Amino acid sequence: MDEIVQLFEELAERYDAWYDGPVGRIAFPLEVAVLQPLLMGSPKPWIEIGVGSGRFAKELQVDIGVDPALKPLLLARQRNIAVVQAVGENLPFRDASFGAVLIVVTLCFVSDPVCVLREARRVLRDDGSLVLGMIFADSPWGEFYKRKASEGHPFYRSAHFLSRTDLKQMLDFVGFRVVAARSTLRQPPSDFSLHPEPVLDGDLPDAGFVGWKAVPQ
Repeated sequence: MDEIVQLFEELAERYDAWYDGPVGRIAFPLEVAVLQPLLMGSPKPWIEIGVGSGRFAKELQVDIGVDPALKPLLLARQRNIAVVQAVGENLPFRDASFGAVLIVVTLCFVSDPVCVLREARRVLRDDGSLVLGMIFADSPWGEFYKRKASEGHPFYRSAHFLSRTDLKQMLDFVGFRVVAARSTLRQPPSDFSLHPEPVLDGDLPDAGFVGWKAVPQ
């Protein structure tokens, strides 16, 4: 079993519990508010690659979620998400099956993000959209999580955060162009508390969480 898949199998409940903790219960609604308008207007059905425990899929009314780790999928199923155990690099769906593909943070946990993005393009309709939720490597929150990785945090030490330049090049390579962006979490990173803040249009370099909407070129 892949090391990262095994990590999420073993710590599924811990990962899911973050959303109810002091940071997650503030950050999660802000992240949903970033992504929701970027998805709106895309034809159904929608799929999330790396659905995990289904928190985003439920709030954003995504139809199908895929993930290689079984235990998170069981949690997602409890949230009434239709789930499929599969890897993002090899999706078990026909070409042009979906009107939107959602990927939230997952790209930093896969060994070949270009392959995942290529598969996203394959299963996406030509009039559909790819929506990405990102923590960028050069953002304050990206730096914060990299420090936590160096201290041995089980999730962040397995993550490889991308820069904006890296992601833009990957999207260009597989045939996407970015058409919209939204940002939040401009406050200093913290393990202990956050406060609600506005969600703003645009890709702001000091934002901890950024959403990009990309469409086929």
